[in-house]
Amino acid sequence: MKKVIHRAGTRGHSDHGWLDSYHTFSFADYHDPERIHFGALRVLNDDTVAGGEGFGAHPHDNMEIVSIPLEGELRHQDSMGHTSVLRTGEIQVMTAGTGIIHSEFNNSPDRPVKFLQIWVFPDRRGLPTRYEEITLAPARTNELRTIVAPEGNGSEHTAWIHQSAWFHTLNLEKDTYEYAMRREGNGLYVFVLEGDVTVENEKLASRDGMGIWEQNDITLHTDGKASLLLIEVPMR
Repeated sequence: MKKVIHRAGTRGHSDHGWLDSYHTFSFADYHDPERIHFGALRVLNDDTVAGGEGFGAHPHDNMEIVSIPLEGELRHQDSMGHTSVLRTGEIQVMTAGTGIIHSEFNNSPDRPVKFLQIWVFPDRRGLPTRYEEITLAPARTNELRTIVAPEGNGSEHTAWIHQSAWFHTLNLEKDTYEYAMRREGNGLYVFVLEGDVTVENEKLASRDGMGIWEQNDITLHTDGKASLLLIEVPMR
């Protein structure tokens, strides 16, 4: 087994007043040559946007982009003609492919919106652009909930991306969960949203991250409560 641990306090951080953002991997003005990506996982940003503020129109290409709201409402608009408001319990996936322009704003004038923006390298370049927004199935304690999967591997409550990657949430309470890798050669990145958890004998706290590869089964345990995001991606 190989592993890498990214403590919450070691993440890149930018505070622009209207935007408070933490970067697990190199992004914008934050650059660490040891933290460029974890396999196909390129960006994991933990963002808080003040009321009425947001990201103006900006371009992306050749990336699978997943947005997961944690609190509040995120308003989206893009060059494909989509306009929507994303809320907790929903997720959004975009294939930037040949190129898109989009904007993201807090839909509330006075309350913050908190969300994760995650980029995954696609399995090939130059893909047609696409947009998908889904409502997730209800989360159940001590049960894995798949929220993103490769095309053809999900359900009506699972978004899909052009990559052999799976995203899951896991709300663990006084229990042990054995995660089995979906694909040989993949690695698993564990991101702790809330609480404390032990992953393969490593203790992690809120907003810590840990990547594990060259191991097929991974043990997660908590004596209390922990809310986790699990991202399985190809390592090559």
